[in-house]
Parts: sequence; structure tokens; C-alpha cells
Amino acid sequence: MKNMFKPLAFAAAILLAPTATLAEDWTPPGPITMMIGFAAGGGADTQARLIAQGIEEKYGWKILPKQVTGNSGLSLASELSNSPTDGTAFGMVVSESLTYSALAAGNPELQLEQFTPLATTASFELGLVAMSDGAFNSWEKVVAAAEAGTPIRFGVASDRQGDVAYLFGKSAGIDFNIVPVKGGAGVMNGLRGGDLDIGWVAGAQSKAVQQGEMVNIASGIPSKLKDSPDAPLIADLGSSFALDGYFMFIAPGNLDPDARAALGAAIENVLNDPSTEANALVTNGFGGADVITGDELDAKMKELLDNASQLLAKANES
Repeated sequence: MKNMFKPLAFAAAILLAPTATLAEDWTPPGPITMMIGFAAGGGADTQARLIAQGIEEKYGWKILPKQVTGNSGLSLASELSNSPTDGTAFGMVVSESLTYSALAAGNPELQLEQFTPLATTASFELGLVAMSDGAFNSWEKVVAAAEAGTPIRFGVASDRQGDVAYLFGKSAGIDFNIVPVKGGAGVMNGLRGGDLDIGWVAGAQSKAVQQGEMVNIASGIPSKLKDSPDAPLIADLGSSFALDGYFMFIAPGNLDPDARAALGAAIENVLNDPSTEANALVTNGFGGADVITGDELDAKMKELLDNASQLLAKANES
């Protein structure tokens, strides 16, 4: 067995060596501008800044965070598209910015193929959330209220979330009153203030759920939620679409391949290191790190783009 193991281990080392070499040998030609497509002080903004801090500590690269918010991440994409392709500029958005939002905008310069995906950081732990002590703290109560003619105010933080909520309601025979708000924090504030009854939240609800203030009455992604494994999947409740996706970093198109490999590896190393503050944040607030890079990430983005195309087509039919 020992003789068999050595060649296999040697072969594995050869396969892993190119990525490691690129990550070790490439260095940015100057300070890196990290654009952040989220409001200052929020969980996603903090995540991005802690990743920047971790990269600086591990690699000695200078990273300059810069807020570029608005238009569902497309404002950032627009600015990033005019940035250098040498690895000195990248930005944090969500995967739907370059899938659903870009398709809906229809601007050829902002489509997925115009950018270089670097790395995901965490997947959405997106739930359909309600107050634990409220009248809509289970899907059965939502259905019963709808059957009794009670209006149900459904908070959404993006057009994609609105389309899925509308089509979900249609399949369930419920005419939701869909209310657009600003971000997951806006949904949670609306629930707390009594202005919303239920709403989509993509991970920011974790602490409130763990503390018993809120409850995930359903999972909006294709898998069970870590905080609420007993919550039903919306697919099992009749929805044809899910709201899976990722927080992620992107760079301009035609990025230097060495820079792509090195930046992706740096993000991955920081997030998967239990000693970093970035790891602690995504573990406690985002369900844990979920890092995808390289060819695997390209394939995942293609899958999400196809799903977004189908969602838009179906929503426009209705």
C-alpha cells in the first residue's frame, strides 16, 4: 500500500502545483482597489473589508476598499468594466448582479461575459422569514390567512426576489402584496415594525432566528437552511424557481490569468482559515464560507445565468 500511495501523492502534488505557484509568484503591480457594492456598515460590506484585511495580513498586498453601490450591483460593474485588467481592481457583488440583473438591464457591456469571476465567498442562506410571535410564523398560517382573505405583505429586496415571490404566490394560489424594500435589513426592519408580514432574507436573519426573534418559514434555496433544517423548501410548496446564489468577487474581463488564479487563491485562503476574522464572520452570519473559483465557478455562473433567463421569460409571460 505504501508503494501505491507514493505515486498517487506525487501525482496529486503535480496537479496542485500550478495553482499554488501562481498564487505564490504573482503580486499586484500596485495597490488594489476593492469596490464594494453594498451599503457601508452592513454584513456584506463588513465581509468584504475583513477579507481585504486578511489578504493584506497574509500577502502584504495593499487593498483600498471603495463603496460603489446602486442598481443591483450594476453601478459597480459599470465602473469596474473601465478598470485595469492587471489585478489592481476587483469588486464584491452578488451572483445575480451578473445574471438576472444584467439580463434584465439588457446592456451588452454589463453582461457576464464582459467580466472575470474570481471567487464566491458564501452562498445565500435565503429564507422566507417572519416574526416568531406573529400571525404568519408558519407556511400553514400563511395559507390559512390567504384563504380567509387576509392581505399578506411580502417584502422583497430585488427584482429577482419579486419575480420569484410573484410566481410562487401564483403557483400557491395566493395574491401576495409584494413590497420592495432596501436590502435584507429593510425586510427585517419591516417585519419588526409591523409593516411587512413575511419576506426574503439572504442570511442576515441568522442571528435573529438563532435568538428566537424570527423564524424561517421556508427555504428559498434548493437545500435545507442550516439554521432551520425543518423548514420546507419552496420547491416542495409549489415554486418552480429558487433564489440560490452567492456573494462573490469579480474583476474586469480579460484579466491576466495569473492574477485571476492568485486573487482567487488569496480570497479562498483567507476565508478558509479559522484564525481570520473573515472566517468568523461568514461562519456566524452567512452559514460558513463557500468558495468556488476557476473553471468550476465559470460553470456555476453559466448555470445561474440559464436559470435567470428562464425566470425572466416566465415572469414576462405572466
